[in-house]
Amino acid sequence: MPTSFFPGVFYVLTHHWAILLSGVLTTLLISLLGTLFGFLIGLLLAAIRVSAANKPQNKNPRFLVKMGDVMARIYIQVFRGTPMIVQATVIYYGVLALFGYWSALVAGIVVVSLNTAAYMAEIIRGAIGSIDKGQTEAGLALGMNFCQILRHIILPQALRHAIPAFGNELIVNIKDTAVLSVIAVSDLFYSSKFIITNNFRPFEVYFIVSLVYLSLTLISSSILKRIEHGLHLKPAVFPPMSQTVNEVMGAYQDE
Repeated sequence: MPTSFFPGVFYVLTHHWAILLSGVLTTLLISLLGTLFGFLIGLLLAAIRVSAANKPQNKNPRFLVKMGDVMARIYIQVFRGTPMIVQATVIYYGVLALFGYWSALVAGIVVVSLNTAAYMAEIIRGAIGSIDKGQTEAGLALGMNFCQILRHIILPQALRHAIPAFGNELIVNIKDTAVLSVIAVSDLFYSSKFIITNNFRPFEVYFIVSLVYLSLTLISSSILKRIEHGLHLKPAVFPPMSQTVNEVMGAYQDE
């Protein structure tokens, strides 16, 4: 390996590109799946928390919804109040001790998903709160229950409002996968350690890794901005309140 900096960087890129590419693919896999699963779990948590604000007449469902709200609050506080690196070690080694071996890659996806869900739940809940309450009142006046209003009227609009925050979570996850090296997940950061052990030139390797992370986040930001811009150019997807309630109610009656 050359002794000077830039020739050393070129040497690493030409001789160890396969290791770096494998790390990039693993990083993208974990961040994409973790964001997707985190969104689904967060959507469920947000629905539970929003439903707790509704007051059904039956006492049994009310008790169950209240218990679900308490558990959702605890979940969100725990995962938002502890670092992901601590969550990774506790979850990975905890399952390892209780149930035996499991893949570090699967553990990484689980950790990112559970961590992301806590933030997604609050993002979605805030987006739901931004929707005009008149739409809920109109749905109730038309005979729809709260779950139907949430599914057909509120969520489609709220999710659109939350798209920028979803994009931020994806970008954060691309960077935060680096902490999963503590449980030996072969992401980009962990893969760079193999190159360093061969050449003992950490500066050149970490310089390349930092540029790769920067490139991934810039590309992801560009793609998400295009998606967000495309949605804003299609207002008919989410029509005004009166049109939304009338059309949804008509489709509901057809069902």
